[in-house]
Amino acid sequence: MPLIRRLAIIGVGLIGGSLARALREKGEVGEVIGIGRGEANLKKAVELGVIDSYSLDPVAGVAGADMVFIATPVCSIAGMVDKIAPGLGQGCIVTDGGSVKGEIVAPCEGIMPDGTFFVGGHPIAGTENSGVEASFSTLYQGKRCILTPTDRTDREALAKVARMWELAGSEVVEMDVEKHDHVVAAISHLPHMVAYSLVNAVGSYDRFAESILKYSAGGFRDFTRIASSDPAMWRDIALMNRGAVLEMMDYFQEHLGRLRKLVDAGDGDGLHDFFLSSKKSRDAIL
Repeated sequence: MPLIRRLAIIGVGLIGGSLARALREKGEVGEVIGIGRGEANLKKAVELGVIDSYSLDPVAGVAGADMVFIATPVCSIAGMVDKIAPGLGQGCIVTDGGSVKGEIVAPCEGIMPDGTFFVGGHPIAGTENSGVEASFSTLYQGKRCILTPTDRTDREALAKVARMWELAGSEVVEMDVEKHDHVVAAISHLPHMVAYSLVNAVGSYDRFAESILKYSAGGFRDFTRIASSDPAMWRDIALMNRGAVLEMMDYFQEHLGRLRKLVDAGDGDGLHDFFLSSKKSRDAIL
């Protein structure tokens, strides 16, 4: 028997589609139902073999599912759980892929009907592309997935969700909600804010008549790749994790300010030490 008999995926794009592909390759899912509002994308998902069938009605789509994975924008997750609650069967597990947990986990736990279970999750993986055509089975290989159990989390449900992500290739880490939101603000949300800011700054630099972005080479392009991510998604993330994002932006600004002072002072030794410290930290994570 596969781990998951019937998987309902709400939001069949890069994240949801890649999970379905990974579980299919491992033979650990029996049937996959796609749920969403864009019928063209869902039809494409069927054509690609990512899902078996689809529904535009979330309540109907989750009927009979033993696992529901919600891969929609973070601002919509709690509302989606509320919407599908009447269609959830006994024993069903609902989990999500949202990169913010503080405004998701507690509301969702309070919505779930008796005999059903919510497990907060966040696979730390992705690309700047979106849509089911961007999905691929190895997206989660070698990546981490953070699960955020609380005192209300059913341990068997937690174990099943953890096993699902392990089968997809992820290292599963458990973390409390508050720590998650601060960690992710530092390693994911702040880099996106910096990338968007850098592209805006360079793109609007008007000292010359032409845009200097056309001269960008590998370093600039690699560093700012994530600025091609979905603007609506990142708007929602910035607002939902506002406190932690602002804290990290302020902390980053302090370090950028230190660097500016070193450049302004012509302090070569200070600059070397600053860069060396950064290099050592970066090299340690490779």
